[in-house]
Amino acid sequence: MKSVQQEVDERSNLTGTNKFELLLFRLGGDAQGNHNELFGINVFKIREIVAMPEITAVAGAPQHVLGVVNLRGHIIQVLDLPGITGVTPKTGLNIMLVTEFARTTQAFAVESVEEIVRLDWSQVMTAENTAGTGMVTSIARLPEAEGQPARLAQVLDVETILRRLNPEQDQQDLSQVVGNKIKIKPGTIILAADDSVVARALIEQGLDAMGLPYIMTKSGKEAWDQLGTIAAAAEAEGGTIYDRVAMVLTDLEMPEMDGFTLTRNIKSSQRFGNLPVVIHSSLSGTTNEEHVKNVRADAYVAKFSAEDLSRTLRKVLGN
Repeated sequence: MKSVQQEVDERSNLTGTNKFELLLFRLGGDAQGNHNELFGINVFKIREIVAMPEITAVAGAPQHVLGVVNLRGHIIQVLDLPGITGVTPKTGLNIMLVTEFARTTQAFAVESVEEIVRLDWSQVMTAENTAGTGMVTSIARLPEAEGQPARLAQVLDVETILRRLNPEQDQQDLSQVVGNKIKIKPGTIILAADDSVVARALIEQGLDAMGLPYIMTKSGKEAWDQLGTIAAAAEAEGGTIYDRVAMVLTDLEMPEMDGFTLTRNIKSSQRFGNLPVVIHSSLSGTTNEEHVKNVRADAYVAKFSAEDLSRTLRKVLGN
């Protein structure tokens, strides 16, 4: 039997192999109790899973905020995830997922938890072109289990959900926050990658305020392919990638290829090896920051603070 530490180490080491673990859960179905779909969230975002405790309602709380709980001395906001996604629990809100992301801790009420599955990011497809509401960032193809057909799980875009519940966070004058424009080599751009619609919009707003031209991509694979295309165009004119790209800014969790794999591919390539790479992620904690060092990224900055992002980019770009 594996020890707890062995399991933690094994799970942490997945980040270097383009693999991750997905916690599967259910939220409920439609008004008739049908279509109880499967949802997922990266295990690295889960701090703990607990049976639903007593919730204290907060006067004047926004819609879908159930209230707060006292979890070992910490007051944590509890969000009605079925309500947010527009479904109705069959058996009630029985489980609370305590999540840690982007320097904040919050809890999501769900109907039930199913299992944890280990997947390769190549098994995850972008949900960009599906007829959704933007709250699902990707679709995971789950391996066949004994007695079960192949299944799909919707991976929730936590960033979008939290931003929609707290829209006032976006009401700031970015030009004042990020400071003076950042200068880069003429003709070069920032190549950015993020699979979240909201995160991409925030990054674009921040880069615009910094005066940085950019190309935005939706996955690590798309960014990697874009690098190859840009390099080929530069080389056809007698130049190199460094004449076209000043830096790569990447998320960690992305379909097809994660940010760790993208960074490792860049840093181990003769063609791109000297490109600065900054990892910009909602996954926090010392474990992930250690893996950032292992793949030789030039910096790590937690989402989403335009001020912190600006400070990090200035340092990496030598401004």
